[in-house]
Amino acid sequence: MNRGDAETQRVNEITEKVIGACIDIHRQLGPGLLEYAYEGCFCYDLSTLGLAFERQKDLPVAYKQVRLACGYKIDIVVEELVVIELKAVEKLLPIHEAQLLTYLKLSALSVGLLINFNVPVLKQGLKRIVNNFPDFSAPQRLSGSVDLKE
Repeated sequence: MNRGDAETQRVNEITEKVIGACIDIHRQLGPGLLEYAYEGCFCYDLSTLGLAFERQKDLPVAYKQVRLACGYKIDIVVEELVVIELKAVEKLLPIHEAQLLTYLKLSALSVGLLINFNVPVLKQGLKRIVNNFPDFSAPQRLSGSVDLKE
């Protein structure tokens, strides 16, 4: 197994654990809470799973030769590999997908999960966004990308 295959496998393992934790949170609490409540529960679960994470990570914008602190924050980065963007909204919109894809580009990371807790069944609120990632080994139900040409 080469380094790329190992990283792909590691990313897929992380996303599987993340999704499992989110499903557990949703089963326990259901929809209707604020995003911040779900974020706190999620970070607790990441800790119990032994996964390293950064919460509300600053994300500067690189423009020409300068890095600008524009106030962007990634909700959570897991194991320095996967960006997590949590939502508690009526429905996911294309702008939410664009936001996550932008965060992936600015952070130079390849995989992100967009997770909306304000749905009856969490599966309806999950979206995996990929930015230049060799996603061949991800299960079909978890893989995906965003086409922003619309």
